Amino acid sequence: MSSEASAEESTNQANFKKFKAICVPLLATSRLSKNNVGSITALLTELNRLLNEISSEHLTSNLIPYIFLPLSTILQRNPSAEIPDQVLEKVLVAFGRLAESWWWTCEVKVWEQMFMLCGAVIGGIEGKVASKGKSRDDETKEAAARCLLALTRPRSPEEAQRRNLLPAEAKDRLLELQEHTNSERFMPIIGQSVDSVLATTESQHIPLQRISLEVMFFFIDIYLPDHLIPSVLPGVVSKMIKVCLGVSGGKGWANGEVIARALKVMEIIVIKAIGDEVCIQSGAVRRFSDLEDLVNLHEPMEDLAKDDNTKTYGTRRTQSWLRGTATQLHIAINSLTTLVSHPTPSAILALAHFSGAVLGSTSLTLPQTQPLLLSFLLSLSLSDYPSVLSESRRLLIDLLTRPSDAQLALQQTLMVNLGDNLSALPRLLSTQADAQVSHAAGLIEAVCRLASTRNSQTPVPAVSKGVGKLLGPTGGIEKWGWSLLSVLEFVEPPIVVTHTSGAQLTLENNPDLEEWISFPELVFKNISSHNTREALEKMFQALGSAGRDNCLFAVEWFTNVGRSGTSPSSVAALWCAGKLLEGIADISIVEGRMTTTSDCRPSGRLEKHARALARTVAEIWDKPDFDFTASKQATVNEDDSSFSVQYQKGLVPLHESLKIGNAQSKVPVKSHQPIIHRALCLQLIAVAAGVVQARFSSLFIHILYPILHSLVSSVSFLSSTALATLNFVTIVTSHASPANLLLSNFDYVLDSVSRRLTQRWLDIDATKVLSVMIRLVGADVVEKAGDVVEECFDRLDEFHGYGLIVDGLIEVLIEVLKVVELEARTKPSPKTDTSASPPLDPRKSNLDDFFACLPHRFEEDTTQQDNATDFGPAPREAWGQKDLAEEERPDDDGPVEAIQNDEPPPTPVQALTTQIVSRSMYFLTHDSPVIRARILNVLALSVPVLPESALLPSIHSAWPFILNRLRDSETFVCSAAAGLVEELATHVGDFMFRRIWDDVWPIFRSLLRALEVGDATNALTRRDKTRIGTESAYTHSHRLYRSILKTMTAAVKSVSQHEVSFWQVLVAFRRFLASQAHEDLQDNATKLYTQAGKSNPDAVWLVLTSTTSETDPVMRFMSESQWDIIGNAERVLKAL
Repeated sequence: MSSEASAEESTNQANFKKFKAICVPLLATSRLSKNNVGSITALLTELNRLLNEISSEHLTSNLIPYIFLPLSTILQRNPSAEIPDQVLEKVLVAFGRLAESWWWTCEVKVWEQMFMLCGAVIGGIEGKVASKGKSRDDETKEAAARCLLALTRPRSPEEAQRRNLLPAEAKDRLLELQEHTNSERFMPIIGQSVDSVLATTESQHIPLQRISLEVMFFFIDIYLPDHLIPSVLPGVVSKMIKVCLGVSGGKGWANGEVIARALKVMEIIVIKAIGDEVCIQSGAVRRFSDLEDLVNLHEPMEDLAKDDNTKTYGTRRTQSWLRGTATQLHIAINSLTTLVSHPTPSAILALAHFSGAVLGSTSLTLPQTQPLLLSFLLSLSLSDYPSVLSESRRLLIDLLTRPSDAQLALQQTLMVNLGDNLSALPRLLSTQADAQVSHAAGLIEAVCRLASTRNSQTPVPAVSKGVGKLLGPTGGIEKWGWSLLSVLEFVEPPIVVTHTSGAQLTLENNPDLEEWISFPELVFKNISSHNTREALEKMFQALGSAGRDNCLFAVEWFTNVGRSGTSPSSVAALWCAGKLLEGIADISIVEGRMTTTSDCRPSGRLEKHARALARTVAEIWDKPDFDFTASKQATVNEDDSSFSVQYQKGLVPLHESLKIGNAQSKVPVKSHQPIIHRALCLQLIAVAAGVVQARFSSLFIHILYPILHSLVSSVSFLSSTALATLNFVTIVTSHASPANLLLSNFDYVLDSVSRRLTQRWLDIDATKVLSVMIRLVGADVVEKAGDVVEECFDRLDEFHGYGLIVDGLIEVLIEVLKVVELEARTKPSPKTDTSASPPLDPRKSNLDDFFACLPHRFEEDTTQQDNATDFGPAPREAWGQKDLAEEERPDDDGPVEAIQNDEPPPTPVQALTTQIVSRSMYFLTHDSPVIRARILNVLALSVPVLPESALLPSIHSAWPFILNRLRDSETFVCSAAAGLVEELATHVGDFMFRRIWDDVWPIFRSLLRALEVGDATNALTRRDKTRIGTESAYTHSHRLYRSILKTMTAAVKSVSQHEVSFWQVLVAFRRFLASQAHEDLQDNATKLYTQAGKSNPDAVWLVLTSTTSETDPVMRFMSESQWDIIGNAERVLKAL
């Protein structure tokens, strides 16, 4: 202990010497003049530096007065007006540093003098400064405020222990100072100081503003007497409101930390001035907690109060004072509404603390302000800042669950708030006030979230019970539900933006295909903001999540309204039912939430309701009178005498003739919205699947056909919704992919299609459903395709006279053949007639063999001459051998013939294709050109799959009809027939030799001449001298040109040459090599001549060179100078 004492003594001596070196010259020059202001300023700067270096614990009670003496001497020997701001600032900074340590031991009189000095400097009333109208700068006032803060700040027991004092010393010293400030003599001083500090709370100097607010908090919390607080309440609240709203700062938000400190001051003065406890003690209000409190109900409240509020400067709390003050305070707090959207977390977090504290302390005195403060907390509980969100919910749950005077009143206020906001939504929606709709929906959501158990949150049972009653049988949904549905109207979006497309239906095995497909967004008629739409969705989901199974009554009511028709109200009812059900089951079909968030299995009641809902909604597709054509939607025709209110945004279009005075025609109102109605039905099916999950398989027989039927819709919005529904159902039912789901339930879909293709029930789109199912399932459909084909041909026999149905059924067969062809390519099976492409005619490269044989052409081979001698009808071999050979031949040839005819049985793919081909031939002569073209496509797809033994007889029998299709009046039929010939030439070239050159090529020559004559008068033909084809690649003539070129390319490649026809081909297609022709035709013509050059390069060379230049007078007739074929000709010749 002695060593520690000696060390401390040496430290104190060292510190004393340091301060002595500054204090002595400072005291000597305490009289300010122009000459010594600089030196005094330097000494004060050095003094403050030393005070900052030495901790406040090492400033002893002997050293502090020594330092204080020269500083006080400067203030005493110089008039206040002659002390520069920088000198006074440094003096006050030193005072503040000394006050941190001197607070414990200084005399109360010294504390009072320093308090008065700081208050005078802040208020600008010290000495002659006020009389001259001079005001100290903000830095000097900040130093005074910091000194005042050091004088008024309460100390903690830990600080007392660091100074080797008892922990109770801090409280005792504070009580001593507090007693002194509550004296009658000090009352004017504290009042003037409050006024001075209040004035600086609006300063533009942020550090001064912050210190002033902190000092004001200690004034009100510790030093102001209780009877004086009601007197300063209006002024303090008014100033704090201005500070929070940034009135003095001009435009923009106020500083977040400043707002937090201002709200802290406002909180403490409201609680101490008009809190429940203090008003009960004063007799302004009564608390009724038991029956004894009711006995004194008839007695005047003033008699119950203690008559201690009659002191000077004080204001007595009475009933009339409370009524007036509560009204004014409510108006002031209401002006803080804009702080809810403040961008700084510290500001809105302070607002949450202010609302929670005032709510818990003023339930009896400020009943009209409770809903307002509650709305602040509810809005902040949905904040984007996690700290604000969690703290606001914690405050709400604490207020609603902790037993107190405010608990029951707040619970009742909360449910009244919920009902009022829900009732106000129809009015707000009709006025298209997006911000107000979003605010009301957010408050409802915040109330409902209090019943949630997520994130280990303690639920509020009163909220769940209240929401369940509101949405239950006794909640009166028939009253407020219809008013909500009447204004909650949807419009079909003109453009549907999705991350998927119809082409992805064919890319089932594409690894780049997104796992999640989002539902297309609905568009509200009365809402333009995306945030408002999202707020409404979250509101309904929160209502369902809070009410749980009690909300199923509301879901059923909305569903029944939705199933009653396709009016806008019915559509809105389905949307409401879906969002409520999502909230009850804790699932979401929006993007980013693919699976359920609930940890437990849904209740039996909920699962039963979901099953029934999916079944009843799917029955909507059984109604034959549903109309999906937008042009046939009914409109509401109003009389000219009727009046309607129309809300229109954007520019008003003028009349075509600019008749400005022309009255605008009324916008027709759609009375039916079948597209959106069915899209929302699909969403309901998806939600029901999310509820039941893997146990949803038994409902596939009901819901798969509606989904696929909508998937083939021509309306993008409906088809995108169906695709998202199929994907969502696939995920929640634990299937690997939509293809796997459909393959597992293939029979269900086929049965649904069959029932809708009967004379009693005929659905035109049923064939499209079958097509899209086959496209989705892919190659796995081969095993079950036999049933599909059989079903198609049964319906073809029944409805062969209905072109639309026949077209759809043939489209199904085409889809089957596409899958079969893909399967055949991936798993090729050996054909019985494995005849490759016929060998091309050998080209004689030289005549050496001919010239070598020419001299011996008259020489006879004796062996051949002997064998060629004619002996007449003489036997060629011994008698009896022929009969023996004939008897033995059947035994020898029988097994050989059996071996030769022992062909492998056809594979299932080949048998299926043979069945399709054999039963499709009859439709080559159908009245509809579309069906004729599709049958030709069916035959073309079957060529690579079938063996020649099964294919060629059918082609041979149908060949005259195929030739007739090449002469068809419709060019797309001719193109389809040319595609079939191309496939035949590619795969069975030897079979097509005579048919190509004798039958097909003459028809093609005639078509080329007819198309050339037609191009001369066609408006789409290229406007130049050549007139080769059309400018567009989508005209009928262009497509036919392309088909002919591809067919002849295949013929030249795979069919043996016919010299005359081969030369005609080379001459006929030269013009398509011209640069004036379309690029597509140039590429195909180049491929044709390149392939022909592999068979006969001399003929190709002769044709091309004779066309581009006069190589020989004999070939001059081949020259065509108007065709610029030099570039493509060089490409062909280089490839030879």
